Amino acid sequence: MVGPTLDAIRAAQSEIADDIVATPVLPLKTARWDSILPACASVTVKLELFQQTGSFKARGALLGMRRLTQDQSRAGVVAASGGNHALGVSWAAKAAGVDALITMPCATDPARIAGCEALGATVELFDDMAGAFAAMINAANDGRAMMHPFEADHMVLGSATCGYEYAQQGPDIDTYVIPIGGGGMISGMACAIKQLKPDAQVIGVEPFGADSMFQSFETGKPVTLDAVRTIADSLGAPLALPLTFGVAQAYVDRITRIEDRDMLAAMHIYQQNLRITAEPACAASLAAIIGPLKDELTGRHVGIIACGSNISLDRYGQLMAAL
Repeated sequence: MVGPTLDAIRAAQSEIADDIVATPVLPLKTARWDSILPACASVTVKLELFQQTGSFKARGALLGMRRLTQDQSRAGVVAASGGNHALGVSWAAKAAGVDALITMPCATDPARIAGCEALGATVELFDDMAGAFAAMINAANDGRAMMHPFEADHMVLGSATCGYEYAQQGPDIDTYVIPIGGGGMISGMACAIKQLKPDAQVIGVEPFGADSMFQSFETGKPVTLDAVRTIADSLGAPLALPLTFGVAQAYVDRITRIEDRDMLAAMHIYQQNLRITAEPACAASLAAIIGPLKDELTGRHVGIIACGSNISLDRYGQLMAAL
């Protein structure tokens, strides 16, 4: 068995049910969507942006915090993140009474930094994500428990609860289109979905400028990128790693890639049609189904996910000015 079993996923779902939002799903079937969507039998979006701290990351962060030993809890935790994971860890640490150190790149949206600090975390800024990751490892070597943003059993399991939830909410869905950053979300969601619906198709979505999982699928082993070039900082993991790559490889059918401009267009559509201020990663699934996947989804029951909305209005305005 690769990845968590259904029994483990159900147990995790029960464990966090009182603290996590069972986020709603919305059929995109009003007239305003008719000229936008492919000729699918249906399109449904899971609004995971309404989750605690604004993204799916809260699920795995809460599970990870609850699995700390007493010694680890006393020593505190450390996480490197450009935003969503940082907020999830900060929230879970506050709930558990655990000290949290968050290492972030200087270019992080100030609203995300402020959000972590408001939750009681200490934030340290570094030149880039590589520096933030190095600082996380140093802090872990000094005794803090590392809360990796994706390469951890509890992060895969947390995402699996999201996939399990979605599969139950949309019994007719036969094709799921899921964004990929480091791979924590798609590996967990696909693991749950495929165990519940073996015939369902799971398609991953990555930006061309941050396609480490696509390249890993092509080569058959985890790949590290020379550079990351995308507006989607939540999808900007510079490498794939063995755990999440292995689970994704076992359950994901294939991966498609999108341009940054595709995400900008999808962000605009979400704002116009649902009044959702989506960050680029949040719009990636929609961008894929109205872009490179559009022709092949005819007649399918498609499920997409709006995975996070942690973006300031200033940052949103800067991005949309390029559209």
